[in-house]
Amino acid sequence: MKNFRINIILFLNYFVFAILLNSVGTVILQMQQNFGISKSSASVLEGFKDLPIAICSFILASFLPKIGIKNSMLIALLLVSCMCFVMPFANEFWFFKLLFTIVGVSFALIKISVFTSIGLVTDTDKEHSSFMGYLEGFFMIGVLMGNVLFSLFIDDHNPKSTEWLNVYWALGCISTLSFLFLFFTKLDEHEAKSEKTDLLGDLKNSVSLFSYKKVLFFLLCAFLFVLVEQSFQTWTPTFYKEILKVPTSMSIQAGAVLAGAFALGRFLSGFFSKKFSWIYVVSFCVVGFAISILLVLPLTHNINIDTTTTWLNAPLVVYLFPLMGGLLAPIYPSINSVILASIPKYLHSAMSGLIVVFSAIGGTIGSIITGFVFQEFSGQQAFYLSLIPLSLLIISAIFMNKLKINPKK
Repeated sequence: MKNFRINIILFLNYFVFAILLNSVGTVILQMQQNFGISKSSASVLEGFKDLPIAICSFILASFLPKIGIKNSMLIALLLVSCMCFVMPFANEFWFFKLLFTIVGVSFALIKISVFTSIGLVTDTDKEHSSFMGYLEGFFMIGVLMGNVLFSLFIDDHNPKSTEWLNVYWALGCISTLSFLFLFFTKLDEHEAKSEKTDLLGDLKNSVSLFSYKKVLFFLLCAFLFVLVEQSFQTWTPTFYKEILKVPTSMSIQAGAVLAGAFALGRFLSGFFSKKFSWIYVVSFCVVGFAISILLVLPLTHNINIDTTTTWLNAPLVVYLFPLMGGLLAPIYPSINSVILASIPKYLHSAMSGLIVVFSAIGGTIGSIITGFVFQEFSGQQAFYLSLIPLSLLIISAIFMNKLKINPKK
C-alpha cells in the first residue's frame, strides 16, 4: 500500500503525544492529592504545556521544512524520552512544569510535521479530510489508553502515594521505540518545500495567510473549539472525583471513556466527511453537544455515590457525561482539513503552525477559566460556560464556509 510505513509512523507519533499531552488532567488531580496544590494553581500546568506549543509553533512553522520534517520529529521524541525517564524521581511541583514545557515544545515539532506530512501522503481533498479524521481519532485512542494506563498505577487507598509516577518508565520506553521506528524510515519531503524562497520568503508566506478572511475565521474556530475541548478533557477527572464523588482511579478512567467517545466521533468523521459537506457535520455536532450539556449536567446535581461504586453499578449520568465527547470530536479534524486543503502544499507547514498556536492558546485559556470557575462556583457552572464559545464557533464556521481562498502567485 502506498505510503503505508510513513502513515504508521504518523499514527504512532500522534499516539505517543496523545498520552503525554492529555495526562495533564490526571496530573492536576494528583497534584491536589499529593502536594496539596489548589485547583487554580494546578491549572497553570495547562499553560506550561500550551504556551510552549504556541511560541515554538509560531517560531518554527515557517522554516521547519528546512530543518526537515523527519529530523523535527526525531528531536521531539528524543526530548520527551529523556524527560520521561527523569519523572519517576519527581518530588516537587516544578518537575511537572518542566515536563509539560518539554512536552509542549516537542508537540509543536510533531504536530506541524504531522499536519505537513498529510499533504504529502494524500492526493485529493476528500482523502485529506478522511485521513485527518482517522488520525485525530487515533489521537483520542492514545488519550484513552493513557488514562487507562495512569489509572492502573493509582492507589485509591493512599491519596498521598506517588507510585503512579512509575507510569513514566513505560511512557519513556514507548517514545524511545517510536524514535527508533522513525529513524529507520524514509520520508520524501520535497513537496513540502518552496524551492523559490529563502527563510525570509517563508516568513512572508506565513504572514500572507493572515490576509485571507477564511483563514482568520478558521483560526477563530480552532481557538474556540480547543477552548471547549480542553476544558472538558482537563477537568473531567476532577469533576468526577469532587462532584460525582467516585474513587480516584474511576475518575481517571472517566477521562478514558471521554477519550473513547472522542475517538469514535473522529473515526466517524473520517467516514462522514466523504458523504457530507463539512459545514453540515460541524453544525450538527455543535448543536448536538450544546443540547447534551443542557440535558446531562442537571443530572449531576445532588447525586449520591459511595466509595464502593464501580462501572458495574454506577448511576446513568456517570456514563452519559463522557459520552458527550462523541459529538464534539468531529469538529476539529473537519475544520483543519478544510483549511489545509484550501492552500498550496508548501504553505501547509506555516498553516499548521498557526493551527497549533491558536489551539494552544485556546486550550490554556479554557483550562484556566474552567479551573477558576470550578473553584469559586461549581463544576456544573464551569461546564455550562462552554455554551458561549460553542455559539461563537458555529457562527464563525458559517462565515468560514462562505469564503474562498485564491492563493497569490
